Amino acid sequence: MNLDPLRTVFVILSFEGPDVYSQAGGLGVRVKGLSRSLAQMGYPTYLYFCGDPDLPPEEDLEAGRLHLRRWCQWISALHRGGVYDGEEGKIRDWNYSLPSSLVDSVIAPAVAEGKHIVVLGEEWHTSWSMKLVSDSLYYRGLRDRVVMLWNANNTYGFNRIDWPALNLAATVTTVSRYMKFVMWESGQNPIVIPNGIPRESIVDADPQLVSELSAGADAEYFWFKIGRFDPDKRWLMAVSAAALLKRVGRRVKLLVRGGRESHGAEVISHAQHEGLVVRNVASPADTSGLAALLRESKEADLINLTSFLGDPVVRTIYSACDAVLANSGHEPFGLVGLEVMAAGGIAVTGSTGEDYAEAYRNAVVLETDDPIEIVTELSVLRERPRLAASIRKRGRTTARDYVWEKVIDQMLLRVDFAAARQQVSLPIGPLVKTPVRRRPSVRSRADAPVDL
Repeated sequence: MNLDPLRTVFVILSFEGPDVYSQAGGLGVRVKGLSRSLAQMGYPTYLYFCGDPDLPPEEDLEAGRLHLRRWCQWISALHRGGVYDGEEGKIRDWNYSLPSSLVDSVIAPAVAEGKHIVVLGEEWHTSWSMKLVSDSLYYRGLRDRVVMLWNANNTYGFNRIDWPALNLAATVTTVSRYMKFVMWESGQNPIVIPNGIPRESIVDADPQLVSELSAGADAEYFWFKIGRFDPDKRWLMAVSAAALLKRVGRRVKLLVRGGRESHGAEVISHAQHEGLVVRNVASPADTSGLAALLRESKEADLINLTSFLGDPVVRTIYSACDAVLANSGHEPFGLVGLEVMAAGGIAVTGSTGEDYAEAYRNAVVLETDDPIEIVTELSVLRERPRLAASIRKRGRTTARDYVWEKVIDQMLLRVDFAAARQQVSLPIGPLVKTPVRRRPSVRSRADAPVDL
């Protein structure tokens, strides 16, 4: 298949998206980067997601090639806690209103213009709508013009997926060999297409800001951990490692940014029980503000940032700290580890989906859940600065292999296989345009049959 940007339209379906309201983890980061990169490569791209209720329902970016479609906003207005607040109602509204609107307003007009369409569904929330879209396309005689992929970023919600129906509707993909093997247990054999990072994330941090953060931390061991407060992320292991160092007289500063999950309370309680002094504080707006916060928190061993932390600040932290603890026990891909490498930091990863991580070459790769391993590995790096510098340099090289443009090139090759498997016949020349009969859109309505 020749995926000419002038004749190809991409559609991404994902609960999470680029809005702060819509980001809860790696999925929001993934679809933000993927959709922007597709548009920057010239592909008209539609991103349907559960967006901020106070932003426009429709918004066009990237010179008009990226079309944001914020769905379920009337429900989000009643559930201000984020994308998964009111989750069940949003799923029902999504399934009720999105498929027919997508076919009528995007797919049918594109087909009439002689274009082909690639629909990418993300995670279990979209599994039903993929089938509904496929069924609608069959009914309208358009199914042979649309390639459909559905991607698993994690195992959440697998018990709710109708796998036979999903496999009839789409080609299943995932983000790592680890996830491929995990999905075998569910009887699935997905295609692996890795995650990516934006090219602009490969930047050299401002040396002055890096110096300010390091000086503000004023610690022998300055660590950072970011992600959802989930037991799989091994927060307790990270906290215990910091406590071990403090008990032997080392100065430790553990900066953390978690989420709203209940496990966060357990993490903070564990830190206090282990003898760490904890400070809970809202995230500063910029790096200079964070440096000032660190200077004002000399007595704190663990600083828990309780609000949104902007990407520029995060990247500077990655570069300034001694290590970023991405030490998950179950990590389908490990996007944080790759982002750390891009910023010139040292990633401490687990041994699951981080296919890109090589021990002592571009990362520190943990083999156990014993906090002593963190202490030992990072103590070695402290004693061997040349090794640490080499890991940072090679990590940056690895990151360049995972920029979205290169990942998308891989994805396009996989689309060829999916098109053949789904018997998608693509037009050789422009189709004769015919009037497209559009039914009234049933996008999210207050009278939709949804239980809140």
